[in-house]
Amino acid sequence: MQNQDAVLIETVAGRPSPQELRARASYCQLLAGAFIEEPGGAYLAALRAPQALAELAELGLHFDADFTAAPLGELEDVLACEYATLFATSGGCPPVESSRLTGRFQQEPFHEVKMIYQRCGFALQPGKFAVFEDQLGVELSFVAALLERLAEALEDNDAAAAGRLEREIKRFWATHLGRWVRGYAMLLERVTEHSFYREIARLLRDFAESELDLLKVRVDDVDGGREVVPKSEISVLFNPDEPVCGGCKHGQEQDRILA
Repeated sequence: MQNQDAVLIETVAGRPSPQELRARASYCQLLAGAFIEEPGGAYLAALRAPQALAELAELGLHFDADFTAAPLGELEDVLACEYATLFATSGGCPPVESSRLTGRFQQEPFHEVKMIYQRCGFALQPGKFAVFEDQLGVELSFVAALLERLAEALEDNDAAAAGRLEREIKRFWATHLGRWVRGYAMLLERVTEHSFYREIARLLRDFAESELDLLKVRVDDVDGGREVVPKSEISVLFNPDEPVCGGCKHGQEQDRILA
């Protein structure tokens, strides 16, 4: 029993503190806010606060005057245009895992993360814009929520819940975020014209590398920062969780198979 107790104490002591976990969650949320939709005034004002800028400078982020000196309303308009150009227009680079890895939307990553969210008790809430479950801001928000839950589990001395959450976080980085965000960050840093997204891209890359190292996850960067992602063969034509109707080609084919 003494040896088992010693192992348990060592394992718990080796875990990050709730404060550290919440700090990591806050970085996830900061990054998510840049991608989930156009950056709003409250978000930008918080980032431009002197203390926030000083803390980001300690991480090596240095925004230009186009971010720090522009009137807030003007900055919102400029970044709304940059957001649309980068993420929402033809020829842009949408921050969506399926798009970055397969050249198409709603492929395997989309359905995989949707099932993960459901298993963990999360559901995507409607926002200003409709987004896919494998959109970068959504994936980061999910990890932030898991980190918050892990902090609560440690505060409650719930070792079983903490272990499950640690595995869930590690698995999500290994099978999803770790496969594409580092390369995507390098691409975004190259193509953006505004220092806000340039520095956010640097923070995303550094944060991803730090998390993967902290979690001891080794996973290839499949994204590679490609400006053009070749379209893969379509392997997911529909959501397997939804019923098939006879009103579309796929449904008619299913009817023939089942007949």
